[in-house]
Amino acid sequence: MFQSLLLALLLDRLLGEPRRAHPLIGFGRLAHWLEARLYRDSRGRGVLAVLLAVAPPVLLAGLCSRAGWPGWVAGIVILYLSLGLRSLGEHALPVARALEAGDLSAARAAVARMVSRDAALLDETQVAAAATESVLENGNDAVFGALFWFAVAGPAGAVLYRLANTLDAMWGYRNARYEYFGWAAARLDDVLNYVPARLTALSYALAGRCRLALDCWRRQAPAWDSPNAGPVMAAGAGALGVRLGGAAPYEGQWHERPPLGAGEVPGPLQIRQALRLVQRAVLLWLAAVLLLQWSLTHA
Repeated sequence: MFQSLLLALLLDRLLGEPRRAHPLIGFGRLAHWLEARLYRDSRGRGVLAVLLAVAPPVLLAGLCSRAGWPGWVAGIVILYLSLGLRSLGEHALPVARALEAGDLSAARAAVARMVSRDAALLDETQVAAAATESVLENGNDAVFGALFWFAVAGPAGAVLYRLANTLDAMWGYRNARYEYFGWAAARLDDVLNYVPARLTALSYALAGRCRLALDCWRRQAPAWDSPNAGPVMAAGAGALGVRLGGAAPYEGQWHERPPLGAGEVPGPLQIRQALRLVQRAVLLWLAAVLLLQWSLTHA
C-alpha cells in the first residue's frame, strides 16, 4: 500500500495532470451526455444518472486491480490520475506571484481559474483569501480524499471518489435546475468526504498551529454551509494563523460567509504557506501508512 501511494504521488510530482486526454475530461463529456438525455426535475433521474455515470468505471477499476502485477501497476496509474497535488501549486502560485509583483489584474485572472466567485470584484486581500481557501479545500478534494479511498477500497475506491467529486462540481448546485436532479451527486460526495475531510482537518492541525487549528475547527466549522468543507477550511486557516471566510461575490451579489481561522490578513505569503501545509500533511499521511503497514507485517 505504501509503495503504491508513494509511486502515485511521485508520478503526480513529476508529470502533473495530463495536458491532453485526461480521463476526467471524457467523464465530464459523458456526464453532459447523460444529463441531456435523462434530465428531469426529480431525484430519481439524478440517482439513475449518477449510477450510469459512475458504476461502469468503478467496476472496471475493480477488475483491473485483480489482474496480478499488471493490476498493481494499473492501480498506481489510476491513483495518479485521481490526484491533483502538483496542480494545486500550478494554479495557486501564479496568484501569489502576481500579487507579489503588484499586478492585481493578473492575480484576478489567475484566481478566476481556481474559484467560482466574481474575481473582478476582489481586492488584493480577497484574491489572496480566495486562493488560500481553494488550496485548503482542494487539498482534501484533490489529494487526501483520493488517498483515503484508495487505501480503503483500492483503485475502485479512488475512482468512485474522484468521479463523485466531479459530478458534485457539475450537478451539486442548490439552484432551480439541480436542486432535485443534483441531489444524488451532492449527497454521494458528502458521504464519501465525511471521513477524509475530518482526517484532512486533523492533518492540517498536526502540520501547523495545532491548538489554534483545533479551536477554529470546533468553533467555526459548524457555522459553515458545507459539513465537510467547514472542518477542512477552519482547521486549515487556524493551522496557518490566517483570517479567511467573510464576504465573497457570486453572480454579481456579495454573500456574507462565516469567519474562518484567526491571525494575519491573507496575502501571497499565506498562499505559499497553504501549499506547504498540504505538502507537510501528505508526508504525515505517508508516514502513518508506512507505520501501519510495518505494524501489520510485524504483528
